Amino acid sequence: MGGAIYPDLQERTVLVTGGGSGIGAEIVRHFAAQGARVGFIDIAAEASEALVQELTAEGRTVHFEQADLTDIDALRAAIDRVREAFGPITVLVNNAAHDERHALEDVTPEYWDQRMAVNLRHQFFCAQAVVPDMRAAGGGAIVNMGSISWMIGEGNMAGYTASKSAVLGLTRSLARDLGPDNIRVNSIAPGWIMTQRQIDLWLTEEGEQNIMKRQCLKRKLVPADVARVVLFYASSEASACTNQSYIVDGGWV
Repeated sequence: MGGAIYPDLQERTVLVTGGGSGIGAEIVRHFAAQGARVGFIDIAAEASEALVQELTAEGRTVHFEQADLTDIDALRAAIDRVREAFGPITVLVNNAAHDERHALEDVTPEYWDQRMAVNLRHQFFCAQAVVPDMRAAGGGAIVNMGSISWMIGEGNMAGYTASKSAVLGLTRSLARDLGPDNIRVNSIAPGWIMTQRQIDLWLTEEGEQNIMKRQCLKRKLVPADVARVVLFYASSEASACTNQSYIVDGGWV
């Protein structure tokens, strides 16, 4: 896979939400390649089980739990099972999200609440669930996944952009609360990353031209571009970094 090696990530127990596909799957791959014990949670079983087979065949240590992250009781139970499998969790990557487009006129109160649940609420409750492990271990790292969508004023997704902008506020509050416990909390805001979902659902010739126009870097960004930054913030190389948000967008913002 290449890239930097972070010895302190070896044999650490890492939890990744939404780890079955897209950016999340690449994050799982990168942590597994570092020798970490990686547990991941996803609602999609088929893709997740295929990822487990792929990485197990490479000799990696991974564990998949199927759960709907909007069901907090199910989420907590899944985290408990990851802990039972691999031990105390000292790295959390809150990656899961759903960037469904929605017209202003079509949004109901129920749909709005569901956008908050699928994109924001679980990040807090995942952190709440793993903080005792991190405190007992003398520290840990939490990486919350945001988005540049709210920074560039993307339309037709007000529930998504509102929830993703809130990730920054959540990150800063958690960093302040958990700093005395040597728990670092940062967020990453990806730009347009070429996951298969993005390519299948949203990428058009016009859209690709707009990306190349807006980015300083004139190339497509891929999930590994984000995963490498996640590794850095989870590692001891970033031991003085907390309360921050790092943009990975090729220079769009």
